[in-house]
Amino acid sequence: MKKILRVGSRDSKLAVAQTEIILNDIRKAHPEMEIQLITMKTTGDKILDRNLEQIGGKGLFVKELDKALLEHRIDLSIHSLKDLPMEINQDLPLVGLSKREDPRDVLILKPGGSLDVAKGCIGTSSRRRMEQLKKLYPQASFRGIRGNVQTRLRKLKEEEYGAIVLAKAGLVRLHMEDCADRVFSIEEMIPAAGQGILALQGRKGEDYRFLSCVCSRESQYAAAAERSFVRFLGGGCSSPIAAYASVAGKMLTLRGLYYHEPAQDYCVGTKSGSVYEAEKIGTCLAQELRAQWT
Repeated sequence: MKKILRVGSRDSKLAVAQTEIILNDIRKAHPEMEIQLITMKTTGDKILDRNLEQIGGKGLFVKELDKALLEHRIDLSIHSLKDLPMEINQDLPLVGLSKREDPRDVLILKPGGSLDVAKGCIGTSSRRRMEQLKKLYPQASFRGIRGNVQTRLRKLKEEEYGAIVLAKAGLVRLHMEDCADRVFSIEEMIPAAGQGILALQGRKGEDYRFLSCVCSRESQYAAAAERSFVRFLGGGCSSPIAAYASVAGKMLTLRGLYYHEPAQDYCVGTKSGSVYEAEKIGTCLAQELRAQWT
C-alpha cells in the first residue's frame, strides 16, 4: 500500500501552481507515495476590501492551513515564505524551503499604457513597494489593490490604475512573465523577505527527511538572514521593511531597507559574511540601519 501524503494549499491559481511544482518533484523522487492536494480558501483570501494590517496581518493567509495541520487533516502545507508571519508556531515548524524563483518586482501597465507612468496611479497595497516607488516615480499617486494575480490584472484593466506592481516569481510560476513591462532591479526595489521562496510547513516530531529532494540550502541561508533582519526591526505585514540576501558559495550578502516612521523616510545598507552566520548578519545590519536614526 502506498503511503499517502496530504498536502494543503490556498486555493488560488498561483498557490495551486506553485504547490504542484513542489509535488511533482516529490512524485519523481518518491513514486511510492500517493500525494493528495487539499485546497482551502483562507480568511486573507476572502476579505479583499481592506488592507491586511486592518484585519489581522499575514497570519490570515495561514491560520486555516495551520488548523488543518494541527488537526491531522493534512500532513504538510506549502506557502509563499513572504506570506508567513515572522513568528512560527513551534508545533508547526518549517521543514523545508524551495529553490528561489526570481525575487524581483515588476511593473505591469494598463493595456495600451505607456512606461511613462510618472504622473499616473500605481496600484499596490504594499507599503514596502510604495515607499520605494515614490523615489522612482515621485509624481505618481498610489492606490491600494488586493486579490490574486488574475483579480489584480482585471482591476488594472477595468479600474483607474495606470499600472500595478507584482512579484515576478508568481508570474513565472503561472507562465505569465510576458505580462511584465518593467522588471525592477534589486537596487531599485528591494523585495520582501522570503520573496520567491516556497516554505514547507509540517508538524513537530514527524519525519520529513523525504523532502530533501525539494529543499535548497541556499534558500535556508538567505531566509535566515532576511527574516532575522525583519524580526529584529519588529516588521509585520504593514511595515515597509525589505530584505534580500544573495548567496555565492559560502558567502552571503544581505541588502536591507529600514523605514523610520518619525522621519517618513528610509535608509538602505548591505552586510556580508559567512552563510553560517546568516542570522547574525541580519541582526547586525538591522542594528546598524536603525542606529542611523538615533
